Amino acid sequence: MKPPKHILILVENLPLPFDRRVWQEACALRDAGYRVSAICPMLKGYTKPYELLEGVHIYRHPLPADDSQTAKGYAREYGTALWHQTRIAWRIYRRHPFDAIHACNPPDLLFLVALPFLLLGVRFLFDHHDINPELFEIKFGRKRWTKRLLYQMVILAERLTFFFSRRASIATNQSYKRIAVERGHMDPERVFVVRSAPDLRKFVAVPPDPRWKRGKKYLIGYLGTIGPQEGLQFLVEAAERLKARRNDIGWTVIGDGPTRQDIVNLAQRNGLEEDIAFPGRLDDATMIQALCSCDVCINTDLATEMNDKSTMNKIIEYMALGRPIVQFDLTEGRVSAGLASAYAPPNDAAELAEQVEALLENPTLRRQMGEYGRTRVEQQLAWKYSIPILLDAYETLFAGKVIRRARELDSETTAPKPDDRRSDTKDGPKLAGTVVA
Repeated sequence: MKPPKHILILVENLPLPFDRRVWQEACALRDAGYRVSAICPMLKGYTKPYELLEGVHIYRHPLPADDSQTAKGYAREYGTALWHQTRIAWRIYRRHPFDAIHACNPPDLLFLVALPFLLLGVRFLFDHHDINPELFEIKFGRKRWTKRLLYQMVILAERLTFFFSRRASIATNQSYKRIAVERGHMDPERVFVVRSAPDLRKFVAVPPDPRWKRGKKYLIGYLGTIGPQEGLQFLVEAAERLKARRNDIGWTVIGDGPTRQDIVNLAQRNGLEEDIAFPGRLDDATMIQALCSCDVCINTDLATEMNDKSTMNKIIEYMALGRPIVQFDLTEGRVSAGLASAYAPPNDAAELAEQVEALLENPTLRRQMGEYGRTRVEQQLAWKYSIPILLDAYETLFAGKVIRRARELDSETTAPKPDDRRSDTKDGPKLAGTVVA
């Protein structure tokens, strides 16, 4: 018998198994009979240089402690990561040669680790997590000539990554697939949409715990990164507006990130230290209990080109737990949530507050939205539906010819129509419009 093919996964920004999407991919490949190794960074709680966990070989490397969010800081971080990942990749290859490198961006520089192995016949598959040109523009802009030059280098890195992944690449949604085809010049048949979603065997709702409300009648929850593009200042402003007319709403912001302390300071300056809790990162069980204790969950992502085209894990996780959502009206947010969410005009904190309050006053509608969201995840968005597409991508990578057995979710056929509305009738609030399950 031939030995199983060996896949090496590269991920630079999060450790495994903390990165839920990459960990699910690693486990799915393992279950399909592949040998799986992964190289990732060390972070707090994930500091073992090597670990064999559930059959996946995990190699971790240090990263410089630099959270300045400057171009210089990123260059130092990425340079260090590329050096460590190249060093470890050669060590793995000498012991157990791998057949493919699965590169998860950011950054769009991991093809540099793969290049020498491509000469040895190793295949390269790009897993497109972030659209880095748009992310660069959000963080640094393009006004100065140096920033314009760096932006062009980011564009070039993206093109080269797609070039070396021309046999097969993975996108997280249809918007990213269009970028792969239009900017990356990929054959659309070789771009596989593998969506991020929780494993419903593990992501199960639990009874609420009133302690999370800290004496308030209602609780609004946020889960995710706390960074400049997440727009948490709008959450603080919405909380301030609602507190001006009522004092029965609490907020919990679960997660961490480079601007966490800035948001904590903003909440304190606005007199909301008793209203908004910042518990930080939580283990899965505690996080699930906290979200299940929320009456409404919220997403405040800035209306940017990147956020408009990106699928946010927190939206699917809210839906999996049956939570009604309020968010800004962005393309992929609406594709994911559909009628499980109420929508405010982008970057409008006043309307965000209005939508939150309207849902708090309508428990029947909250329940219906939560049930719709959970059903949508169960029937279309759960991780089990992405596994066959991931395996099709790998069969295509190794076979050379395109192999497609699984059906992808199509944004154009699943997004609710703009005129879909929720309405009240004499029988109580109902979900109106065409519901696409």
